[in-house]
Amino acid sequence: MAVDYAVIVLYLAGMLAMGWWGMRRATSKSDFLVAGRRLGPAMYSGTMAAIVLGGASTIGGVGLGYQYGLSGAWMVFTIGLGLLGLSVFFSARIARLKVYTVSEMLDLRYGGAAGIISGVVMWAYTLMLAVTSTIAYATIFDVLFGLDRTLAIVLGGAIVVAYSTLGGMWSITLTDMVQFVVKTIGVLLLLLPLALVKAGGFAELKAHLPSDYFAPLGIGGQTVFTYVLIYSFGMLIGQDIWQRVFTARSDRVARLGGTVAGTYCLVYAVAGAVIGTAAKVLYPHLASPDDAFATIVKDALPVGVRGLVLAAALSAVMSTSSGALIACATVANNDIWARVRRGVGRRPAGHGGGSPEEQSPEEHAPEASAGHDEVRGNRLFILLMGVVVIVIAIALNDVVEALTLAYNVLVGGLLVPILGGLLWKRGNAAGALASVVVGGVTVVGLMVALGVLANEPIYYGLLASLVAYVAVSLATRPTDAVVLAAWRERLGPRPAAVAAAPGPAGD
Repeated sequence: MAVDYAVIVLYLAGMLAMGWWGMRRATSKSDFLVAGRRLGPAMYSGTMAAIVLGGASTIGGVGLGYQYGLSGAWMVFTIGLGLLGLSVFFSARIARLKVYTVSEMLDLRYGGAAGIISGVVMWAYTLMLAVTSTIAYATIFDVLFGLDRTLAIVLGGAIVVAYSTLGGMWSITLTDMVQFVVKTIGVLLLLLPLALVKAGGFAELKAHLPSDYFAPLGIGGQTVFTYVLIYSFGMLIGQDIWQRVFTARSDRVARLGGTVAGTYCLVYAVAGAVIGTAAKVLYPHLASPDDAFATIVKDALPVGVRGLVLAAALSAVMSTSSGALIACATVANNDIWARVRRGVGRRPAGHGGGSPEEQSPEEHAPEASAGHDEVRGNRLFILLMGVVVIVIAIALNDVVEALTLAYNVLVGGLLVPILGGLLWKRGNAAGALASVVVGGVTVVGLMVALGVLANEPIYYGLLASLVAYVAVSLATRPTDAVVLAAWRERLGPRPAAVAAAPGPAGD
């Protein structure tokens, strides 16, 4: 394993080096939180694919293939469908808003009434997403080095917190691009064909496994439907995903680059399911389906290649973890702490209504001291949230329940007011607030009553959220005409690219 260890150590050292390099580029709030809104199509596509394809998509996707066969691809497939929907229908409008968080979008659309509650919901979602990604380090480092669970979480978490704190979104973008390349080579180009060859090809898979392993809905139609509700819709509204959309330098990059990333996710979904199916033939009696990835990597791959593929798994976890961490810190600082400091109902200058120029003064030649203060404040919040994430990850055991809880609360509470604001002009602040509260309470109440993993909480939570949004919006006064005018101006036609020229990493 010495060669494999060397590959992993070099990879981790490279992540820290890129964090240091990114620190030199992050000189303003815009640079630190959204990479200066300057990413070109190649960087945007790679980093978007990297953040949505995390440890659950890689290790969990292979595990579902081991358990259900080719239909195990559905979880990751619905993630890809959600990213495609976001990119084709909404990404251009989201990019034009020139905001930093989902709650800022709600403030702009509804006049600032629903921001604090939506901020708390989004913060809880991004926090749990970061926690579940951090827990995955325990599995990978146990396979690599036989480390104790707590030490593995601290080591992996510390590396991600370090490079995220140093350079913010620039560091995360650079590391995600490397992680995208490593995942592509390690999983698609190496592990997939080698696993198939070792299992004897598709003919041997069909000869050794039940026909259900090759049925499109072998995993269950209701399960697929639930995946669509949770993951496809979750892709449409998550702060971690929107914050990547904000990095695009133009509407076209957001739309086309996201479409490429979504298509890549569909391919990755099928690859993971095929690898898991091959593992079922090779190792039919594993204790847990989630052991399939590590087992086939250790036994089926040659020295050096094994290290690269394990680095690919580590890449998947790190990309999701760092993206969720910066999203969590951004929401905590800009949506929650800023309001607490200035009063719950008010945003600091540069947020909420007004023109794009008023919204983002840091993008129009700010004074250096103000820019450094904003970067320092956001850097501190990443460090604080990183420590919180590591502590919770050490204390928490059930990853699936934590992730399900996060997505259920996110989709049940925020999907309707966000999409309603983008699609229905009659929706207002009272309706949005009612939708967040009723949907969130319904989801949490039903999870307590029926269990976190039950399907019913998200079904009834979404229905209750929609009914509350429509009924309260129609029963109360429409959104103020001035607020709607500012919203339409922000969504109006914009130049093909932002005024700032892309930097050397923008392409």
